[in-house]
Amino acid sequence: MRYGPHLLEEILRRTDIVQLVGRRVKLVRKGQAFWGCCPFHGEKSASFKVENARRTYKCFGCGKGGDAFRWLMEIEGVTFPEAVERLAGEAGVELPKWSPEDEAREEKKKSLYEVIEAAALFFEAQLHEPVGREARDYLKTRGLDAATVKKFRLGYAPAAGAALIGHLTGLNITMDDIIAAGLARPADGERGPRDFFFNRLMFPIGDGRGRIVAFGGRGLSADAKPKYINTAETEFFSKGHQLYNLASARPAGIKAQSIIVAEGYMDVIALVRAGFEASVAPLGTALTEDQLQLLWRVAPEPILSFDGDAAGNKAAIRAAHLALPHLKPGYSLRFAFLPSGEDPDSLIRTGGQLAMKAVLDAALPLGAVLWKSETEDKDFSTPERRAGLEQILATHVAKIGDAKIADYYRRDFDARVFEAFKKRSASPRGPRAPWQPGGKKGARGGFHKTPPLEPVSDALKASLLVKAARKALPKTSSADGSAAPEPNPGALKVKEIEVFRHLIGFPELIERHTELMAALPISDPFLDRLRGELLNVAASGSRLENQGLETHLILRGMADTLQRLKAHGSEIGEGTASGEDADARFLRAAHDLRALAETGPERKRASERFKQEPNEESCLEHLRLLRDRSAE
Repeated sequence: MRYGPHLLEEILRRTDIVQLVGRRVKLVRKGQAFWGCCPFHGEKSASFKVENARRTYKCFGCGKGGDAFRWLMEIEGVTFPEAVERLAGEAGVELPKWSPEDEAREEKKKSLYEVIEAAALFFEAQLHEPVGREARDYLKTRGLDAATVKKFRLGYAPAAGAALIGHLTGLNITMDDIIAAGLARPADGERGPRDFFFNRLMFPIGDGRGRIVAFGGRGLSADAKPKYINTAETEFFSKGHQLYNLASARPAGIKAQSIIVAEGYMDVIALVRAGFEASVAPLGTALTEDQLQLLWRVAPEPILSFDGDAAGNKAAIRAAHLALPHLKPGYSLRFAFLPSGEDPDSLIRTGGQLAMKAVLDAALPLGAVLWKSETEDKDFSTPERRAGLEQILATHVAKIGDAKIADYYRRDFDARVFEAFKKRSASPRGPRAPWQPGGKKGARGGFHKTPPLEPVSDALKASLLVKAARKALPKTSSADGSAAPEPNPGALKVKEIEVFRHLIGFPELIERHTELMAALPISDPFLDRLRGELLNVAASGSRLENQGLETHLILRGMADTLQRLKAHGSEIGEGTASGEDADARFLRAAHDLRALAETGPERKRASERFKQEPNEESCLEHLRLLRDRSAE
């Protein structure tokens, strides 16, 4: 039902939003406002503000904010009408009366809910009767105990064709209501009404409030076809608009800001038993747009879990394409692929919770899944095939409705293409400019070339060659061949982190010091990968500011590395420098890293020169000496 603005304003006026939010968040008064730690993202200092005067809440860390209606929708995942009804009841505001037709329809729905609840109780009871022995034996083979059976209200539909009908009519429930609830098939010719489910293990399906609205049934006989069936579409049940276990998963998902989407009922039950309480499943269909919106009300990046076979890959690609038009800032999907031949239930039974957690932790972002689907096991040895790849990627980007997100995906695909084919830049006829995709979408859906920030210089190429040569040298020898002590791993780690904190904090350093970046001796494989991506950014022409650069790196799968850099701020003392002396501090950190990693007379001579004249050239002197040594 639609509510007028004056009614909504009256409800908000009568609602004490500080008291409402205070049920979930510890608030401290400061002046006219109340402050606390944001419930939507982890933080140690209070940046979450609630004001009765404005009747709003706002987090200055993650940006979440709104009125009392929005609060209930965000924190509990309820719909707007449900939030209005809840707050109106608490505030003592009477909602408009429905018409007699509305009232009659609502009463009819209430009676049908009662019919379905009666059916659920019947199925639960039958599971423990002698007729339910086969179903109980099946549950034992799947490792389900009595507590799990009770928690998920599992049941059994007897093989007799009208057992449920006989039970419900005995409770004075009419045949019309039984059929309307989707529990029986109507009479057909000479055949009378018959149960919709028979000889099946029953899984009750709840709506967003937890009310049972339908059932899923698994056939127990070898010839049962199909193996799983759901209640037919009814007035209050549509399998494309609901998710199995949503009402139970929603509180845990909102708290953890994460929710797992499995493929079936047994997978959800296995995940919940293993401690992954925020787990749901579609109802025998591919993920729908409505289900996607339900998931995003719980968590910004639901994890879709798929079997690691061809069918699982196909389902993942279909879900990725479904999500593209609906992506919005902060909201996307991640994809977890299980080992071949495994599903969550079997993986947890053999490998336990840790095995499943490892799969979830390795979940891929949406962009990576699209890239994998278009490139894996495919040949791009010709310019025409590479151009075809760019055109396909452009069509994916064109589906994204949000212009900002589309631009980031375009840049991400550009960087992936450049990284994948940059080795083809060398020609038998001699050196040529590296091939690179552009960054702007053309009128026909392709990508035009854009000039880079700066060409990849001969010095940079030489630096990369020297880097490779240096890796080929024995780790315990200096450039002049003399024995050298092993560097201090702890000091190297701290210095490497310091260098990259400077680069992330001041992206302009990347443009000015590409040669030095390429020459640095980085031992940490994750930071080395980050260095490679920063070099790609400098060479591709992308002009990224601080936040833009971080977003780009997150899309490239480096969120953990960025978090690690931020977490080590206290280890490196002053951390990133102020803009005024960023160059000097970066050069000092780079020089110190070189001094820690290399020993010998060349390093000593380079160190002395740097003290007299601290600049990039002096920092690179040792590298040139090493390159000359390697070439001999």
